[in-house]
Amino acid sequence: MREDVRGELSLAEFAQSVNLSIWRLSHIFKSDVGMPPIRYLRLLRMERAKNLLESSFLSVKEIAFQVGLNDESHFVRDFKSTYGFSPALYRSHFKNKSLTEEYNGNNGSNGDQPGKIRQQLIQIAKHTALPSLHLFLCLYSTL
Repeated sequence: MREDVRGELSLAEFAQSVNLSIWRLSHIFKSDVGMPPIRYLRLLRMERAKNLLESSFLSVKEIAFQVGLNDESHFVRDFKSTYGFSPALYRSHFKNKSLTEEYNGNNGSNGDQPGKIRQQLIQIAKHTALPSLHLFLCLYSTL
């Protein structure tokens, strides 16, 4: 399951391959792993998608296909329920975080407070419906 998250999980085939009934397989799987097989496969798919968002330039639709989901909207909904962000927003946040760490020398210090505030303002402006108004309010509140 971990090697091929693209495949459709058929509990009947899975149970037959280990010579168990579907009910017994689900029961054993849940007691060992802590979740039903379908939920575990969904979690594996979302972890793989997160890794692809962080390390590739594939589109969200291509990533959905890579993890075995043919419906992009279903993928976006699952990803958002798992991580709290849409895939596009997650990628943007991850890339900005990486750039900020690189800009700050990746030493983990928070000594560059003006740079940190500037990066936060840029991040806010990118993800709001009214960037100029929101940016103005943020600048005003930091003074």
